[in-house]
Amino acid sequence: MMPVDFDLYLITDCSQAKSGNLIETVEAALHGGVRAIQLREKNLSSHELYQLAREFRSLTSRFKARLFINDRIDIALAVDADGVHLGENSIPTAAARDLLGKDKLIGVSCHSLERAVTAEASGGDFITFGPVFFTPSKACYGDPVGLVRLAETVAGLTIPVFGLGGVTSGNLQQVLDSGAHGIALISAIIAAEQPQQAAEGVLSTLRRIKTTLQS
Repeated sequence: MMPVDFDLYLITDCSQAKSGNLIETVEAALHGGVRAIQLREKNLSSHELYQLAREFRSLTSRFKARLFINDRIDIALAVDADGVHLGENSIPTAAARDLLGKDKLIGVSCHSLERAVTAEASGGDFITFGPVFFTPSKACYGDPVGLVRLAETVAGLTIPVFGLGGVTSGNLQQVLDSGAHGIALISAIIAAEQPQQAAEGVLSTLRRIKTTLQS
C-alpha cells in the first residue's frame, strides 16, 4: 500500500489560474514544494481530461509528486496516476478499491463524520473534510463545518484527514490544532499571482506549526 506521504494537497481549478495556463501554475507550485496534486477539471471532455492528465503525470513524475484524478478511475488507470479522489456522487469507495487494487490511493471528500467513517471502512486511504471555513468554491455544500466538527472527525478516524475550504496561512494553526494531518487548498495557490512563492509560504508555515506541535 502506498503511503499518504504528503500534508499539502493541491486541487486544481483552471478558472482560477492567474496566468491562464494551468500546467504552468501547477509546475510553479511543484517548484514551490507541493508534492500532491488532485486534477479536478469537471468541464473538460474525456479526451481533453485524458490529455491533460498525461501532461500532469509527466510533470508530477519529474518532481516525484503524487497525482490524483478526481472521480475518473478510467483516466487514473490510463495515465498510471497514484490514485483517485472521490466525491459524494462518485462510485462507492469499495467499488473503486475493487477496480484500482490495493496499490493505488483513494481520497474521499467528506462533509460529515458519518460519511468519513464509511469512507474509511470501505477502503479510503485519506479524506478531505470541509468546508472548514467559508469559501466561494465550496458554498454549494452549505455552511462551513467548522473546527469542532473537524476535530470530532479526526478523533473518529484512523486515516489521515485534510482540512479543506477557506484554509490560509492565517488560519492554518487552527486546522492543525484540530488534529488534521494536513490541508487541501485551491485558491491560496492556484489563484496566487506567484504560485511558487505562495506554495513556499504555505509550506513554511505548515512545517513551522507542525514542528511546534510535535515538540
